[in-house]
Amino acid sequence: MTESIHDVHLIVRTNQAKDRKEARNRVLRAAFSGNSVNMADVAAARGLVLKERDNSIFSDAWIPLAVLFVIIGFFAGRNPALLALGLTLLLIVAISTIWKNLSLEGVGYEREFDRTRVFPGEPIQMKLTVTNDKLLPLTWLQFRDELPVAPEFETIISQTASQITGRYTLFSTFSLAGRERSTREATISFPTRGYYKIGPVTYESGDIFTLFTRAREHEYVQTLVIYPRIWPLAELGLPAKEPFGEVKVNRSLFTDPILTQSIRDYQPQDRFRDVHWKATARRGSLQTKVYDPSTGMTVAVFLNVATFPKHWMGFNPELLERAVSVAASVANYGVQQKWAVGVYANGSVPNSDQPIRVAPGRSPDQLARVLEGLAAVTEFATASVEMMMLRESPGLPWAATIVLVTAVVTDEMMVALIRLREAGRRVVLISLADDPPPKHLGRIITYHIPASTPAFQAVPRSATATEAALSAIPTPEPVELALEQFN
Repeated sequence: MTESIHDVHLIVRTNQAKDRKEARNRVLRAAFSGNSVNMADVAAARGLVLKERDNSIFSDAWIPLAVLFVIIGFFAGRNPALLALGLTLLLIVAISTIWKNLSLEGVGYEREFDRTRVFPGEPIQMKLTVTNDKLLPLTWLQFRDELPVAPEFETIISQTASQITGRYTLFSTFSLAGRERSTREATISFPTRGYYKIGPVTYESGDIFTLFTRAREHEYVQTLVIYPRIWPLAELGLPAKEPFGEVKVNRSLFTDPILTQSIRDYQPQDRFRDVHWKATARRGSLQTKVYDPSTGMTVAVFLNVATFPKHWMGFNPELLERAVSVAASVANYGVQQKWAVGVYANGSVPNSDQPIRVAPGRSPDQLARVLEGLAAVTEFATASVEMMMLRESPGLPWAATIVLVTAVVTDEMMVALIRLREAGRRVVLISLADDPPPKHLGRIITYHIPASTPAFQAVPRSATATEAALSAIPTPEPVELALEQFN
């Protein structure tokens, strides 16, 4: 009888669901009866236990052999040596088995980070807390935590190898008394932007004689976000003042629907969707929102992740990182000017085929959203950037400024930009290609940032560059990830 892969997966998933249900039932019965809850059942009920295994240097024949020694010693005139040997083996096996079965009960492992969102090169302090929440001491307890980079206390060789492979196993060994807690600290830093996964974690322990070993693997995963590097526009060779042309005019036919200037009494010609319902409830009469008139208060940054004209040519990682950083720098400038800023990239989110979309907004955490979106950009292009601009532009405010950041300029992109400009859009092209873009593009604003730009050649200054870029805006505190503790 043969089984298909689908059937095997179905059986495995069914068994896992059954195990979780039984573990939940055991936790509920213990809670209602007033008995202590087994922490292993708690972890299993939450689906955190991936694997559990027991190892032993004992053979299955050792116990029958110990019994045989006792029998022979008894019938051989109660030989003290044989009786002591057999009884000692049985006692060691019994103690070791009980100790091993209880070794991982009440064991907790928790990671804490001082920050979960940083810029490249900035250190992150990681604090590891291990607890033994039971009276039984643990002579040895080892954790294996999967990290994407090696901590700073490791050698240069280990750090370089981890950066190349993207993987490092942190081994931590403890010896804990009953009801004891121990902490250790390590510093990690990431040289490039991205989303980095910490975990899972495997921990194992055993009996006092180290004859039996019990190991568990938990899906204890956390994510650290490394923002792209940011430069002030002046360091990129862009005008520090009005790089995208004049932003405001005294009078305009267009209004910015994102920024509300004031409210007034409702008039018959007003749109029903512009009614301010909270103000209406307070005043007892219909009130209408009055928007701020503007022509450039919204900036939509489009990032092209392709670094060659054709996708099958591969990609240039250094050029892609420069393009991502330029897009982040432009977005940071817009936030400094209190504009509504959004970002769109035709690079997919990790483990997905969906492009990056962060709609324009002025919320206090908008810059963090934009930087998180750019941190997730991969080299895989989901579609051409010109098609993305044409598809997304109808959903943008009519007076929005469309900024295209690209490492390669193709004829298709130029056609799309000209179409948007002829339709009345404000369009800006920022090229990172070796050759400057064409000069005769009508009223399209163009900039050229070659690889020889001093900002690209300078040695990274993590803290200095970050402070210079973000000093003028209220940077929100990073949102801490919820930590899970395995007791």
